[in-house]
Amino acid sequence: MRHKISGRKLNRKSSHRISLLKNLSKSLIRNEQIETTLPKAKDLRPFVEKLLHKGKTNNLHSRRKVYDYLRDMTLVSKVFDTLAKRYSKRNGGYVRILKSGYRYGDSAPKAIIELVDRDENAKGLQDKLRLKNKEKSEVNSKDLPENTEKSVKPEKVEKKNPKPELPENNQKTETKK
Repeated sequence: MRHKISGRKLNRKSSHRISLLKNLSKSLIRNEQIETTLPKAKDLRPFVEKLLHKGKTNNLHSRRKVYDYLRDMTLVSKVFDTLAKRYSKRNGGYVRILKSGYRYGDSAPKAIIELVDRDENAKGLQDKLRLKNKEKSEVNSKDLPENTEKSVKPEKVEKKNPKPELPENNQKTETKK
């Protein structure tokens, strides 16, 4: 019997399950809304709520504990700076789970897990910024004057080496049958 054992195994070993929850929590804190399966979302909720609750006590110990889970200083600063201020008056319940139908391939129940009072612009913000910087760099490279040399790889030139000819005495002769 599983007395007082909480959480699901999710068909994973414990190390894989913990890293799954850490990665999902990173994505949730970064984008403030993600879509996953319903059992994963239900297991992720207490994991993230504990992180956000630690973010409300801004001291070195709690920062190190949150960094131990997230391993990204930008996310740690987001937890302690923006999310802690946002949820300072709230006593828990930082995460909301909404059912969103079934997955096409295997009919697994899907769910959207999001932070309560989330920032609408946070979803996909890093990808938008990355694409914007990429376009900017492409435009800047096109604006270079033609006289400046661009780093171009030299084309490979195929050398046509004819087959070395054998001396006449070593050539095979046809034999008559």
